[in-house]
Amino acid sequence: MQETVWALVPAIVAIALALLTKEVYISLLIGILSGALFFTNFHLLDSIDTTFQIMSQKVGENTNILVFLVLLGMLVALMKKSGASRAYGEWASASIKTKRGASFATMGLGSLIFVDDYFNCLTVGTVMRPVTDRHRISRAKLAYIIDATAAPICIIAPISSWAAAVGSSLPEGSAVDGFSLFLQTIPFNLYALLTIVMVVFLLACNFDFGRMKKYEEKHQKEFEEKQKAREQIVQEHPPKKGRVFDLVVPIAVLILLCILAMLYTGGILEGKSVVEAFANCNSSLSLVYGSFFTILFVFVLYIPRRVITFHQFSESITEGFQAMVPAILILTLAWTLSGVCGADYLNAGGFVSQLVDGSALAQSILPAVFFLVSAFLAFATGTSWGTFGILIPIAVVIFGADGSQMQMLVLTVAAILAGAVCGDHMSPISDTTILSSTGADCNHIEHVSTQIPYALLVAACCFAGYLLAGVTQNGWLGLLFSGALLLVILTVLYRRSLSLKKKQP
Repeated sequence: MQETVWALVPAIVAIALALLTKEVYISLLIGILSGALFFTNFHLLDSIDTTFQIMSQKVGENTNILVFLVLLGMLVALMKKSGASRAYGEWASASIKTKRGASFATMGLGSLIFVDDYFNCLTVGTVMRPVTDRHRISRAKLAYIIDATAAPICIIAPISSWAAAVGSSLPEGSAVDGFSLFLQTIPFNLYALLTIVMVVFLLACNFDFGRMKKYEEKHQKEFEEKQKAREQIVQEHPPKKGRVFDLVVPIAVLILLCILAMLYTGGILEGKSVVEAFANCNSSLSLVYGSFFTILFVFVLYIPRRVITFHQFSESITEGFQAMVPAILILTLAWTLSGVCGADYLNAGGFVSQLVDGSALAQSILPAVFFLVSAFLAFATGTSWGTFGILIPIAVVIFGADGSQMQMLVLTVAAILAGAVCGDHMSPISDTTILSSTGADCNHIEHVSTQIPYALLVAACCFAGYLLAGVTQNGWLGLLFSGALLLVILTVLYRRSLSLKKKQP
């Protein structure tokens, strides 16, 4: 059943079950086992053996990400024990007066951390949770803001781990420079740009619709109960010694050290330029280096000043690990599902490649077609990098590896990148979606279900934009049209919401 439509079934089963039952662990496990059964022609013992072989392989390949999660969990635990998180929350509440201000501060921080989406999701959530809680921003809305300013920012940032991944996706022997091609796709990556526009609109108007609106209204009452619980905790446990300084400085050091580590693993000490170093860096190993040395820095910062005791520092090791167990488990299962659908097993990507490569569609509509295919493949497999790794070489073959049809190649690659981020945003088995839920401390399925309507609206506008861009062979027209269409739809929805509020008694 390799490279057939059955290769897509495991991912579809897992995603459908997760959305229907709200039980993400069991749903992923059922999807994995169904894929293993297909691969082994329904031999039960062989399928179980295959499942754990894939899981072992995937955990080994992603060990650095798991270590980074644990180290970041330790860092969060240390900040809580020291009282730094509480102090920052009190300071931010005094400085940020409104819900809108708290939302924009979250988006602003997410936009600043553009070097890596994993790092972005976890850092922004850690820093901003106390602030958004105090201004009654639900965890689902926080998770959406984090997710919408992680991958969409990284995919249009020239200095990021994503730029390196795109550049390395071009086939060998191509006359097209990968980094130059990436730079040219930035203005036409409609999903990334329109998602940012949509976030700004929603935050500026303090407006939500669809499942997000229902979730926000439902959970407003819980904020009062949580606030009372926090006040009770403060009364029972007097404030600790930690100050705002004890949170801001470690986070700044973490960001700086991760960037320096990326330059180091990319070969900056071997004479490579900054751009080349970022393009060749090992981003996951860099995050481990940065977080590990930040832990050492925090030890030196906290212990001599007696902000926490050595015993409390030691406790944070296990507490940080325990806090990250749900994220580690979901990621492990998601990676395993991606593996069983991968090239060495059912090869869902190969099946999609055959469909696209064998199509006789007019070139003018190929950007829109590639956008849809890319979004579907990323949604089904949970990987945007794997998606554009499969589809970009096909686009290069179609439009010429010598750059003979450069304008259409740029549009199509931009559509592939946009679709990959779009599908990744909507997929319950996506790394960044999982980490956004983790960073916001939000129920994962609630984050997915509230984000999908927003992502679908942007996707529809992008599809229309790529159709126009392909027919006119003008990406700027596609950008202007899709942006205007999105703003018109959002304005209509916003005015309808205001009119409904006026009618309510």
